[in-house]
Amino acid sequence: MKRNKIALAGTALFVIGALALAGCASGGNESNGDAGGNVNADAIITTNGSEPENPLIPTNTNEVGGGKILDEIFAGLIYYDAEGKPVNDVAEEITTEDPQNLTIKIKEGLTFTDGEEVTADNFIKAWNEGAKLSNGHLSSYFFEDIEGFSYDEDSELTGLKQVDDYTFTIALNKPASDFALRLGYSAFYPLPDVAFEDMDAFGQNPIGNGPYKIADEDAWQHDVQIELVRNDDYDGGRKAANGGLTIKFYATQEAAYADLLSNEVDVIDAIPTNSLAVFTDELGDRAVNQPSAVFQSFTIGQFLPHFSGEEGKLRRQALSMAINRDEITETIFSGSRTPAKDFTSPVIAGWSDSVPGSEVLDYDPEKAKELWAEADAIAPWEGTFKIAYNADGGHDAWVDAVSNSIKNTLGIDASGDPYPTFQDLRSKVNDRTITTAARSGWQADYPGLYNFLGPLYATGAGSNDGDYSNPEFDDLIKAGISNPDADAQIEDFTKAQEVLFQDLPAIPLWYSNVTGGFSENVDNVTFGWNSVPLYYEITKAGE
Repeated sequence: MKRNKIALAGTALFVIGALALAGCASGGNESNGDAGGNVNADAIITTNGSEPENPLIPTNTNEVGGGKILDEIFAGLIYYDAEGKPVNDVAEEITTEDPQNLTIKIKEGLTFTDGEEVTADNFIKAWNEGAKLSNGHLSSYFFEDIEGFSYDEDSELTGLKQVDDYTFTIALNKPASDFALRLGYSAFYPLPDVAFEDMDAFGQNPIGNGPYKIADEDAWQHDVQIELVRNDDYDGGRKAANGGLTIKFYATQEAAYADLLSNEVDVIDAIPTNSLAVFTDELGDRAVNQPSAVFQSFTIGQFLPHFSGEEGKLRRQALSMAINRDEITETIFSGSRTPAKDFTSPVIAGWSDSVPGSEVLDYDPEKAKELWAEADAIAPWEGTFKIAYNADGGHDAWVDAVSNSIKNTLGIDASGDPYPTFQDLRSKVNDRTITTAARSGWQADYPGLYNFLGPLYATGAGSNDGDYSNPEFDDLIKAGISNPDADAQIEDFTKAQEVLFQDLPAIPLWYSNVTGGFSENVDNVTFGWNSVPLYYEITKAGE
């Protein structure tokens, strides 16, 4: 693959090659039933979501429910368009002198919704806050490539230097050829000065600079919904064509889909598994089924009994080969999932379906039994193999199917272990009180291969749920991300995945299409490269 040059505001930004990908499903310019006629620019769009795991602080949010909100109320240096290409937002220009030094010039006159002007200092202070060890923010590792970052003690990001109110430089401690591409992720959002007075309080009622803002201090009704309204002071490429966005926190996907069928919600980005076979017939041209940068797996912590050392490697490989992915994706998901061939996503440039070692993802009952028996010779298995999952996410059918495949192949007890909400599950995973395997997965933060590898499996990474650590893997991804040659970089990432296939810190299952739909009341619905609708484009008819 050739290294491509993507221009941001006329300035060369060197990144890993072009993203290929997702098309879009849209109502276009034609009317959809009641959506025809005059557009109501103040109409409120409704969508599905989930209660955020934590207060809404950009550097301490690494799950979809909170991320969906943050991406609407904040604007970063860049954003990603429907195809995953970077577009300047707060940035006037981003210059990469080399893979280790960047200069950022931001637009003048932009403000947060409390009237404070957005300056270079708002980025520098926010990133330092997120990187500070004692804060323990979940996305702190996004700053590990910046000079001054430390995993051992509180330290300042010395690589961030303010040149003037609207310009700052970034010096990296090693070359990171895709660093500029990362800057649209929420960890890199700026924060207003008021945030640093009481960060916890700020997280309950954040003040941003994006296309939407929190409606008022009562807008976040926990476990019910959050109400956002258009920010008329936002001056970027994501100006809202509607009056606001209400994100409803549904307990089940079935409830969200029922509301869609009755036009009680405008757009949803998840179809319940029991409706996958019929939703295209029920919604017609309002149905969405397209590739997205989403990878699904389950993680078995290195800290769990029977899953460390050589015994653990044998059991992980056996479990992987005991799963009939082809049958499950067809039977449960009606072809809206594709069996995994690696740890990344086929919509990201550089993906391969032939990484050495990937045969461990093939359904091979005899080999699975053989490997399990080898593990039993080290230490006999006892108990039930369980996969924890959140019951509000529509996972019960596939967890049951995977458990049954494991049970029937290996002759052990296996079952799902449901938690009421995503927040309940993640709290157990994050504090390491989880005593079973747990469903996991990854919706890309930015469109690059490294994003599927480093944040999940590097030693100490914030989303390394299983506490996996392998120096060989760490060295390979560091070598890859430091290499400005795109072809050589992919070679390193491929070798890193070979290590993952030996250790299986997570068991890859399948790649997810985004399956969703929109009501008869809206038009101009586009689902982006990462499966999230471009809410700011959606229009609704006047009354």
